[in-house]
Amino acid sequence: MPKDLNGKVALVTGSSSGIGAATARTLAAAGATVVVNSVRSVAEGEAVAAELPGGGYVQGDIAELDQANRLVEAVVERHGRLDILVNNAGTTVVIPHHDLEAATPEVWRRILDVNVIGTWQVTTAAVPHLRASGNGVVVNVSSIAGHASTGSSIPYATSKAALSHLTRLLANVLAPEVRVNAVAPGLIDTPWTADWDPAVRQFFAERTPMKRMGSAEDIADVVLGLVRADYVTGEVVLADGGLHLFR
Repeated sequence: MPKDLNGKVALVTGSSSGIGAATARTLAAAGATVVVNSVRSVAEGEAVAAELPGGGYVQGDIAELDQANRLVEAVVERHGRLDILVNNAGTTVVIPHHDLEAATPEVWRRILDVNVIGTWQVTTAAVPHLRASGNGVVVNVSSIAGHASTGSSIPYATSKAALSHLTRLLANVLAPEVRVNAVAPGLIDTPWTADWDPAVRQFFAERTPMKRMGSAEDIADVVLGLVRADYVTGEVVLADGGLHLFR
C-alpha cells in the first residue's frame, strides 16, 4: 500500500477495537500519524496506539462538550495539526423495534448524545484545524440502519439516519476546504456483533450477495478510499456486501 498520507495527522474516535481500531491501523499503514480515542477501554486504546508509528491515545467522551473540545486540542497540541477526522465513536441499545415502551426518552437521549451531538461537537471543534490543513477530511461511520428498516433499535437507526444527513449538510457548508463523507456498514464482524445468535449471523451472511459478513478491515478500506478521494464530498457509501439490493 503506498504511503501517501505521510505528514498527515488523523484522529479516530472510538478506536480501541472493531472498525475504529482497524481504521487507525489502516491510516497509519498509509503513512498518517494517528491518535486513538475511547471512553472506557483505556488499556485497549493504549495498546492500539502503541502499534502505530508515532501514534497516541486520548481518553474522552465525545458526548461531553468539554471533553470533545479537549480531545481535539490534545491532538493539535501534540502534533501541531489535524488533517483527518474519522467519527467512529457510537453507542446503541438492543431493543426489538416493536417494543416501543423500552425505547425510553433516556435511551433516546444517550444514543443521540453520542451518535449525533457528540459527532457534531468533535467535528465543529476540529473544523478550524481541518481548514488550516488545506485539504481537511471528515469521514463519519454511519450504518445501513440509517437507510433501511433495520438496526439494533429504532433510536439507533434514527441516529444513523441523522448522521448520514448531517454528512451531506456539512459537506455543503465546509467545501472546498474540508470534504465530508460517510461509510454506512452493514453487518460487520466486530465485538458489537460477536454475541449475536450464530443462526442470525449466518442468515444475514447468506442473504448478502458477497455471501459473508463484513470485516472491520473492509470498512477501514472504504474510509481510506474516502480520505484519498479528493473530488468526492457529501457521499454516504453503503458497505454492506450488496445486502441493500434486495430490500
